[in-house]
Amino acid sequence: MSQEYIFGWHAVDAVLKREPERLQRVWIQTGRQDKRVKTVTGALDGLGVQWQIVHRKELDERVSGVHQGIVAAVSASKEWTEDDLLAQLANSDKPPFLLVLDGVTDPHNLGACMRTADAAGVQAVIVPKDKSASLTPVARKVACGAAETVPFVRVTNLARFLREIKDQGVWLIGTAGEADATLYQADFKGSVALVMGAEGKGMRRLTREHCDQLINIPMAGHVDSLNVSVATGVCLYEAVRQRQG
Repeated sequence: MSQEYIFGWHAVDAVLKREPERLQRVWIQTGRQDKRVKTVTGALDGLGVQWQIVHRKELDERVSGVHQGIVAAVSASKEWTEDDLLAQLANSDKPPFLLVLDGVTDPHNLGACMRTADAAGVQAVIVPKDKSASLTPVARKVACGAAETVPFVRVTNLARFLREIKDQGVWLIGTAGEADATLYQADFKGSVALVMGAEGKGMRRLTREHCDQLINIPMAGHVDSLNVSVATGVCLYEAVRQRQG
């Protein structure tokens, strides 16, 4: 069984609560005796999962990133495929609400987008397999547990996937600074996918051509763009506002 490392209290806690069967072993930094440690170690004992108190150096050697004093070895999470997602959309009673990230390469931005997607009720996050960040331990840590709840789908051909979900009636709304319509003129009700471009470069040409509508985020200050994870949050919560109305 393939293994991967996760770190950070939120990420470990999410697996502990939602997929405890994936936990194989946990290491906790020496010197911590707070309630959080006692809660986690008690749960691990109940599951029969081995845990160990170690010096910070050992945690630093296991992972690269701010581990917050906890690292866990877990079995690899379920790999969602394009076919899995399309089948789920076809059989669901709920109108699809999807997030497509076209070439977001920074794992911190990916993790932040995953966290917001989870909070907004997004059903899946879709990225291209090439030239895109994957769910690294850093991305999982930033996601604060969302990587364990929101399906993350890597597709071989993003343009083809967009055509397929359009055939299922999903309306594609893409973001572009030069768009004539603003975020607040878009209709996010019903079956919709929000398409965000890469940091700095925006969407690729083929991705843009498959969008049914292009929108921009109104900018009243001196800066002309937002970080992709911030822009994603702004757009998703406008969608949430409309979908709850």
